[in-house]
Amino acid sequence: MVRKRKDRVVRLGVSLEPNLLAQLDRWVEERNSPSRSDALRALIRKELTAEKLGDPNADAVATVTLLYRHDQSGVLERLTAEQHRWGEHIRFSSHTHLRGETCLEVIALVGRRSEVIAAAEDLRGVRGILFGEYSIASPQVAGGASGHVHPHHRAPTRPPG
Repeated sequence: MVRKRKDRVVRLGVSLEPNLLAQLDRWVEERNSPSRSDALRALIRKELTAEKLGDPNADAVATVTLLYRHDQSGVLERLTAEQHRWGEHIRFSSHTHLRGETCLEVIALVGRRSEVIAAAEDLRGVRGILFGEYSIASPQVAGGASGHVHPHHRAPTRPPG
């Protein structure tokens, strides 16, 4: 069975100065991109994401990377409490032990941009976290949505009365 693609590719010509083209080619090679076209699509999506995320109410997703030592007093309890506080925005949390007493935790967040950033900042700000970083994106750029439902948008679970 042959699948038909919904989106067709449109070819276009782009004029670049030789220096800019050389920089693009280096960037394509460094990121192991299959083509200039793929690299340009990535750059466009990055700009569109930045534009969409300019709105604090924009639908957003993020990953948070945390490193800590689990033998440090109270860090696990504080991190767990913060995760429970932001529970509606956390899609998953993955924890792995590295060498020594060091742990890596990766957390996926969904929600409004302002909420996702607040959650990421709170999580990486937990006392005992030795490294915390996050990356935020707009699922709309890939044609999707986070699926996060805000309480005031939920349909009633049972009829009033």
